[in-house]
Amino acid sequence: MATNYTPPPLPPPFSHTTPPPVLLAQGAEARLYKTTFLTPDTPAALKIRPTKAYRHEILDRRLTRQRVLHEARCLTKLVREGVSVPAVLALDWDPPVPEGQQRSVGAWLLMEWIEGLSVKAILEKWETWMKKSIREHNNDNKFNRTEEEDRVKDLMRRIGRAVGIMHKAGVIHGDLTTSNLILRPFHPAPSDIPDGTGSPSMEGDIVLIDFGLAINSVQDEDRGVDLYVLERAIGSTHPMAETLFSHVLDGYSDSFKGARAALKRLEDVRMRGRKRSMVG
Repeated sequence: MATNYTPPPLPPPFSHTTPPPVLLAQGAEARLYKTTFLTPDTPAALKIRPTKAYRHEILDRRLTRQRVLHEARCLTKLVREGVSVPAVLALDWDPPVPEGQQRSVGAWLLMEWIEGLSVKAILEKWETWMKKSIREHNNDNKFNRTEEEDRVKDLMRRIGRAVGIMHKAGVIHGDLTTSNLILRPFHPAPSDIPDGTGSPSMEGDIVLIDFGLAINSVQDEDRGVDLYVLERAIGSTHPMAETLFSHVLDGYSDSFKGARAALKRLEDVRMRGRKRSMVG
């Protein structure tokens, strides 16, 4: 018999807010909520790192504190360097224990809410529309495949520039997927409204999110691995956009002086990845 999922209790500052926080996603390391900051009309993203019951309490508190502080410092550094990421609003790594609970709820990080769809959602909508259009209008003037692919190429170049600016600032994301890239529209509007061509709008700024696995590094090896993770993510999730990944690298190469060395190292990372795939 199926039962409704009841998430763990929220930390005290958010346990009695109006409206209450809404759970958006739950992963192995954290839960993500949409809540408000200072006023009911100011949305914010709340990331909670819960305690791990299988770890010793002192070790768990130390690791949780280190990770939430590291993520906040990475975000603060990137905001200072002009990279499009959520701003840090508040955090706590050892909130008071709710009544009746023996251990802390962990740590939480409150961030600016980024309006818009993930690049994953945008590309999924685009691929669905492309398949339908190719099937229905492949031989008439109602559908221009070249123009559609040009729009995605431009989106890819903007993704490359955003990643390059982040790498220039000395931060490696560690989990570069299209789910962690948000397209923030220039003019906020309902996300499902098409841009006039029948396919989803691709106008807006690329914002990088979820720096839970980020590290500080200026090593070309780390930059190459970051790009390789993104390449594999696009190839496995968005087959129609896979052949356009070279435009991500075009945008990346123009973003900072050290980009070419990182792209050269990407080739080495690719070779190691292929060998690993062949060996199994």
